Amino acid sequence: MLRLIDLDFSVTFCLLDLPPVNEYDMYIRNFGKINTKQAYVQWNEDNLDRDVQTDEIETQEKWTQHPGETAVVSGGDYCLDISDVSSLTPKIDSQRLASFLRSACQVIEVLLEEDQVATQPRRNLRSRPSSLSISDRCFQLNTNLPFLNGRRVSCLHISQGQRQALLSVHGFPEKSNDLSLDSKYIICVWNVWQPSSPQKLLFCESQVTCCCFSPSKATLVFAGTIDGSVLVWDLREDSRLHHCMKVNETDWTFRSPTFSTDGVFASVNHTCSVLTVEPVSTSVFKEQNCGLSYLSSQEEMLGLSFQIASMDENGTLSLWVSWNFSITITHSLFYSRDTVLTKVPQTLNIKFLPSNPNHFVVGTDAIVSHGTRHELRIPPRWFKPQQGAPRSTRINAIDFSPFGKPIFLVGCSDGSIRLHQMTSELPLMQWNNSTSGQPIISLQWALTRPAVFFVLDAMSVVYIWDLLENDLAPVAKQPIWSDKVITMAVLGEPEKPSGLLGIALAKESGTIDIKYVKKKWALPQPEESEKLNLLLQQAL
Repeated sequence: MLRLIDLDFSVTFCLLDLPPVNEYDMYIRNFGKINTKQAYVQWNEDNLDRDVQTDEIETQEKWTQHPGETAVVSGGDYCLDISDVSSLTPKIDSQRLASFLRSACQVIEVLLEEDQVATQPRRNLRSRPSSLSISDRCFQLNTNLPFLNGRRVSCLHISQGQRQALLSVHGFPEKSNDLSLDSKYIICVWNVWQPSSPQKLLFCESQVTCCCFSPSKATLVFAGTIDGSVLVWDLREDSRLHHCMKVNETDWTFRSPTFSTDGVFASVNHTCSVLTVEPVSTSVFKEQNCGLSYLSSQEEMLGLSFQIASMDENGTLSLWVSWNFSITITHSLFYSRDTVLTKVPQTLNIKFLPSNPNHFVVGTDAIVSHGTRHELRIPPRWFKPQQGAPRSTRINAIDFSPFGKPIFLVGCSDGSIRLHQMTSELPLMQWNNSTSGQPIISLQWALTRPAVFFVLDAMSVVYIWDLLENDLAPVAKQPIWSDKVITMAVLGEPEKPSGLLGIALAKESGTIDIKYVKKKWALPQPEESEKLNLLLQQAL
C-alpha cells in the first residue's frame, strides 16, 4: 500500500519577494525624510497626515429657488424658523428706486449718444467752434424732425432747478407734413446735453403764448394759451396713457394735457389771452413764516411746493394751487391820487421778487407797477424812467437778479434799458441809445456773474453788458444776419466753478442754437458782488 501512496507538490506559496532596490528608492530612503518627524499619540496611530502648502478652504451649502413660492427663496446650513419669515421680507423704497432709475437712464442716454456721435460724424450735433465773436463753442438742437419741420419757435424757457432742461414752443408748420399733428401746437422738452431728440413731446389744440417748468424740479410743464386757458402736463405719467405715433419707423409719444382750466372756476378763470405764466415757490414764504405753504412736507421734498401765477392781457392775475384766487391788476395798481393816466394801461408781463414773492412788478405799455399778493400799497407804487413821467413805451422784458439782490432790469420798445431797485421809484441806471432805438425783445441776467446781462433787440442783435468793465455801453455786440432770432433764453450752472454760461437762440427758420459765451464773461470775478454793490451805491 505504501507503494501506491504518492504526495502532490504542484501547489507552491511565495513567502517573501524582495526585488532589488533601485537608485531612486535608495535616495528617498536615505534623504527623503530629513524634514519630517514622528509624533507619538496614545490612540489612532494609523491616522496619517499629508502636509500641503495651501490653506484649507471653508465651504458652506446654500440653496435657492426661482420663482419663490413664499418670502423665503434661499437658505443655508442653519435651521430656519418659519415663524420669522415675515422679518425676511425685503424692504423696497419704490420712490427712491424710481428716482435712481431716472437719473441712471439719463446718464446712460448721454453716454450712448456720445458713442453714436463718435461713430457717425455727419450727425454730430455736439459742441463745435462757433462762428460768433461772443462765443467759443456752439451746437444745435435737432429740430430737423418730420413733425417739427417748418414750425416757427415762439417761446423758450429754461428750468430754474434743472438748468439743462429747456422748453420750446412750436407753431403750425408752413407746409403740411401729412401728419395728424399739423393742426396742433407742439411743446418740446429738451435736455441740452442730448440735442439729438427732445425728451418729451407735448401737444395742445390752442395756440400757446407762454410756458414754464415747475420751479425746483422739471416734472411739471405749464402753458398759457390765446384762448385764456392754463394747461398742465405731468411728465411723470406713464407714456402708455398718451398717443403714440410712428414717424419714419420711430415711435414717438405725444402727451396731451394732464389738466386744463377750460370751464373750471368760471368766475375767476381767464377770459382772454394769457400773456405769461410764472412759477412762485412757497418755500420762501415758509421760511418767512408767511403761512402760505399749502402742501405736505412730502410734496415739498418732491419739489411740488409752489404756486403758478398767470396773467392775461386784461390785467387779471391768477394764482393757482389746489384752490385759486385772482387779482385785477388794472384797478388795483394803475390808479392813484397823484398821477392820472390818459388810458388804462395794457399789461404785458409780470415778474416776482425771488427773495420775497409777496412782491411783484408788472410791465405794461406805459409804466412798470409795483404790487403785492395781498393788494397792500407798498411804496414805490410805480417805477418810472429818469424823465419822471410815464411814456408811451412798451415794457417788453423784465428780469430780476438771480443773486438775491432786490434789483431788476427793464427793456423797452424804444430801445432804452433801465436798472431799478425795489425801494426807489427812479432807476439806478438808464441807457437810452445802446440799441440805436431798436426795441428790446428779450433781456436776461447771466446766471454765473452778478454784473453781466444779455440783451436781444428786434434787429436780431445780441448785446453783452458787463457793468464792472463798462457801465455806459455794452462790452460786446453780435449781429446775426443769416437767420433772424425770434427769442432768447440764458442757461448756465451757477453752482459749479466751471463758469459754464450759454444762450439759446430760437431762429425764424425753426432752428435752436446753443451758444456758450467766452470765459471772460462767464467765469465769476473775485469779489464781484461787492464791487457791484459799490457801483450801485455810487449811482444813488
